[in-house]
Amino acid sequence: MRILLVEDDGALGDGIHKGLKQYGYTVDWLTDGRTALSSIKTETFDVILLDLNLPGLPGLTVLREMRAAGITTPVLILTARHTIEDKVKGLDSGADDYLSKSLLELDELSARIRALQRRFSSNRAAPLLTYRNIELDPSSFSVTLKGQAISLSRREFSLLQKLLENPGHVVSRDSLNQCLYGWDDEIDSNTLEVHVHNLRKKLVDTHFIRTIRGVGYMAEKENN
Repeated sequence: MRILLVEDDGALGDGIHKGLKQYGYTVDWLTDGRTALSSIKTETFDVILLDLNLPGLPGLTVLREMRAAGITTPVLILTARHTIEDKVKGLDSGADDYLSKSLLELDELSARIRALQRRFSSNRAAPLLTYRNIELDPSSFSVTLKGQAISLSRREFSLLQKLLENPGHVVSRDSLNQCLYGWDDEIDSNTLEVHVHNLRKKLVDTHFIRTIRGVGYMAEKENN
């Protein structure tokens, strides 16, 4: 899952950035509203964590403009403001959740992120992804094959999750790379192929990941 963090407090932003990466998320971090709005309009994120008091462009303006542009990415507001009026303004401007910085705990933040992602995913009613003899649980970052737990790296897990969320549909290389890597990550030309190869080896006898040459990859649609 790829997250955009927009927070101008260096210490807090660094803590959230590093902490969420340890939870298995791909996290990009920006510190001003204008750059954030430009990135939101041109790139794909699963969840946006948005501060309100931002240089360049206030958080509420970023939120209103992205909603006006038809961008439906779920937004969780992180702010030091505590009044009901402030919360109402944020929610009425298009926010999906609200968390006070003074009460911020990474466990709760991660749980809220997962809840938002489930709510807005194509599998809203089924947070547990089941495909053939594979079960993937985003909430516990776990995968089982024929009932046996298998160990996946953070990026292998994200790759499998993205494919299983879109069975029967080609997921482009660009989309997969955006899901797996942030701006500060170095990507070799064959890195995605290496992850797919390793995933196929670990999911032995489940030949369901198809390579669509020149486009991307697809989890074959299950037969009814």
